[in-house]
Amino acid sequence: MTTGSTLTSKKSDEGTPAAVRMQQKRNIQIIEWEDLDKRKFYSFGVFMTMTIRATVYPATLIRTRLQVQRGKSLYSGTFDAFFKILRAEGVRGLYRGFMVNTFTLISGQAYITTYELVRKYVSQYSEDNTVKSLVAGGSASLVAQSITVPIDVVSQQLMMQGQGEHLTRFRLNSNTEPGKSKKVFGQTRNIVAQIFAVDGFRGFYRGYVASLLTYIPNSAVWWPFYHFYAEQLSKLAPSDCPHLLLQAIAGPLAAATASTVTNPMDVVRARVQVEGRSSVIDTFRQLIKEEGCWGLTKGLSARIISSGPTAIVMVVGYESLKKLSLRPELLDSRHW
Repeated sequence: MTTGSTLTSKKSDEGTPAAVRMQQKRNIQIIEWEDLDKRKFYSFGVFMTMTIRATVYPATLIRTRLQVQRGKSLYSGTFDAFFKILRAEGVRGLYRGFMVNTFTLISGQAYITTYELVRKYVSQYSEDNTVKSLVAGGSASLVAQSITVPIDVVSQQLMMQGQGEHLTRFRLNSNTEPGKSKKVFGQTRNIVAQIFAVDGFRGFYRGYVASLLTYIPNSAVWWPFYHFYAEQLSKLAPSDCPHLLLQAIAGPLAAATASTVTNPMDVVRARVQVEGRSSVIDTFRQLIKEEGCWGLTKGLSARIISSGPTAIVMVVGYESLKKLSLRPELLDSRHW
């Protein structure tokens, strides 16, 4: 057989349905916005977001207390904090402020919608997946943080009650005893009233700039690295390896990368919001002066510990959500 006929034969083979399916197995296909049944997408999305938040909330609370404390005045590390809170405050102590934090479900849906819509818009100008993920991730975080910051301000004040109440400006009134379910939102109203009395409406957006400087880069970094790691893993893995498994591994890798890059600003954000500071730069300078560069790593282990499982649950949940929400006529065109 001549070289020309060999090339012709290869091209013919590559065009067969079997060859196409094999190529689809090697490449992870991204489900885009136009491929989704939006009704299913939002219905499943609320459940997924709530599950994720309930799972990782204790780590979020621990991270906040570690970031706000001076040195190691209260806890020596993530696990020390976990056991001390559990002993002194019980399981309920690990979920302080959780009820008000559930309102971030709204921002979660806003984030997902913005991310998918911006990806679709950017695809008109660039097919580069890194560019689409970078722009969409940053834009989604901008929209979500505008909704999330007031909720975070209140929930973080509630997180600091108990063992950490001496580190915050606001404390629950003595007639608002923790531990009684009927007063859960009474505690929230109590904190909200105190914030408004001292800082006015602006108090609910304290740390907004710091939040944007934390979460926009975090989101902008996470998505490109997630797709990058997933693609690299797909090249190394056998062709019949489930894509969902590769994505579940890529998620924590991307989360650890993004957490490490943005943790310094996350420490500053937590202190601005909890301590009532007004200057991001001054807070940063004071942190460096008091605790050195190591101060910028406070809560990093808790953040990675929480972001790893979060990323796995989010990736598996989000990719499964998109699969479940895929338009019926496209089901046979995807490999999982």
